[in-house]
Amino acid sequence: MDGTPAKASTDHVTVTRHDKGVVLVRMNRFDKKNALTGAMYDTMRGVIENAAAEGTRAVVFAGGPGVFTSGNDIGDFIQRSAGGETRSPAGDFIKALATVEVPMVAAVDGLAIGIGTTMMLHMDLAYASPNAMFRMPFVDLGLVPEAASSLLFPRLAGIKKATEYIMLAEPFGAAEAEAMGLVNAVVTPAELEAKALAVATKLASKPPIALAHSRRLLRKGSEEVRARMDEEGALFAELLKGDEAKQAFMAFMTRK
Repeated sequence: MDGTPAKASTDHVTVTRHDKGVVLVRMNRFDKKNALTGAMYDTMRGVIENAAAEGTRAVVFAGGPGVFTSGNDIGDFIQRSAGGETRSPAGDFIKALATVEVPMVAAVDGLAIGIGTTMMLHMDLAYASPNAMFRMPFVDLGLVPEAASSLLFPRLAGIKKATEYIMLAEPFGAAEAEAMGLVNAVVTPAELEAKALAVATKLASKPPIALAHSRRLLRKGSEEVRARMDEEGALFAELLKGDEAKQAFMAFMTRK
């Protein structure tokens, strides 16, 4: 490349290719607080699944000022369920997070709800602004946690704190996320994205074979993670059809 990032935009996700094989994936549905639709999930999944074929060496996920993502678009969820769709774009994206072979970095400013929190468990490195707010409201929506968070959060934060975050759906901020190791550091909003891109560029510049083997060693036990994802996913799909989820979704839509 000549130093000018190449951009492509589709379905409220902008994909920008930087030097050294670094790709910036930006969720930009800001009028809906970056609520994720199936099409957005599919676009992001395509970036990480096709990384090797497209020469991608590292991926950075970002949102915008004040919002990383508010989680799933409930209206999109309801519409897909009513239409009888059986494939889960969110589930497919989550599975891709566990199998991607290139490093992933996150830059989180503002809201990081649901998948916005759980995907941090699969990032190689993550940075947050002081404004970041993490929350996993799955139980409140009549659902179960996803992305193997029921396995990984107790390991990261301990069973008591994991219970607080998952069963009580208590929010937590950037300082707490850094203290437990969910993010690497807290960075000012003005420096956040540049920091994530700089770190991704540094990763992309490492000897690729040594980096890939080291990453694989760090992620030993991924079979257990994928098995937990499958278990969570089956329960999630079952509960999604139940009365508790339907009532919670309707209440959410009414509040809006």
